[in-house]
Amino acid sequence: MEPMNPSQLRANLYRILDEVLESGESVEIMRHGRRIRIVADSPSRLSALTPHPGAVTGDPDDIVELDWSGEWQP
Repeated sequence: MEPMNPSQLRANLYRILDEVLESGESVEIMRHGRRIRIVADSPSRLSALTPHPGAVTGDPDDIVELDWSGEWQP
C-alpha cells in the first residue's frame, strides 16, 4: 500500500484502524518527509503456552544430584 498523508488518515481513521486489525497489514503515513507505520500488535508466542502440571519447575541444579539408579531398567 502506498503511504498516505495525515489528512487521508484523519478522514478515514476508524476504517483504517479496523482494516489494520482485521488484515494484520501495516499502514504507512508520510509526515515531514518521514514514514510512520501503524501496526497491529500480535500476541506473544509465549501467551499460547499451556501449563503442564507434571512438569518439573525450579532450579535445574536441584535435580542434577538425584539418584535414578533404582528407576533404571536395562
